[in-house]
Amino acid sequence: MCDQQLDLFSSSGIQAERPLPRSVELRPTATALDDQALIAAIPESNLADSIALATEAGRRRLAAAIPSLETLCRRFSGFGIDRMVPEQAAALQALAVISGREAAQAVSRLIVRGVVQGPALNLAVSTAARIGSTLPADVLRSLLRHPDPGIRASVCGCARRRPELISVMIDLLEDLNQGVARSAACALGQIGRIEARPMLAKLLREEPSEEVIDAVSSVADEECIVQLGRIARTRLSDAALNALEGIDQPRANAIATAIHNALPPCAKSGAIG
Repeated sequence: MCDQQLDLFSSSGIQAERPLPRSVELRPTATALDDQALIAAIPESNLADSIALATEAGRRRLAAAIPSLETLCRRFSGFGIDRMVPEQAAALQALAVISGREAAQAVSRLIVRGVVQGPALNLAVSTAARIGSTLPADVLRSLLRHPDPGIRASVCGCARRRPELISVMIDLLEDLNQGVARSAACALGQIGRIEARPMLAKLLREEPSEEVIDAVSSVADEECIVQLGRIARTRLSDAALNALEGIDQPRANAIATAIHNALPPCAKSGAIG
């Protein structure tokens, strides 16, 4: 018996066999498939194909592809706690492009049934907010308290439609994550909740954006109106002017008129009067 233990992982003196040739099936590209063939190929597609197939279904806005895209997501149920599942991401992005009631319902089912997790759940929630998915109040409440701040921020766009969750969203105005607090403020401002006004006023001063301007218009006070007037002279002029003209207050109307009158003739022609 040899004193030396055999190295089972050594390839010394062993000739590796050549791999048997594999038959290569040349599949047509996604763009070459007709609608029916494209839809049929999606559910069982591999990573190399699924992204192209899903993207093409979205580009064509194929509502008939929604069940196939949902099936593609379900194939990977339970995966992706720590990383994005590319197939699920491709399907969700296609559903977002297709949009409509059926796509919104599909995204809702994927969330409610726990098909998507981790980064894919974050994408699914933001997609749900974007295309108007309706989620049960208990699911929304759980997501508003999710440990991932990205998910808490994304779900605010869905939760603003549920009056029973307003108190939870008001609590999020004090969230330690600024992205969450910002999303909660924008969502609450869009439904006219004055609790969001201090945060929105702060954002107008420090981080103005079209989203913030749109959210503040229904809760604007004197300070916000003046700040909108200042913003109307910047790169966000169109959004700020639209907001000012939509606020039913004499000060807002006066500022909007003054800014509009100060515009050069070529700019006035494109402005909203």
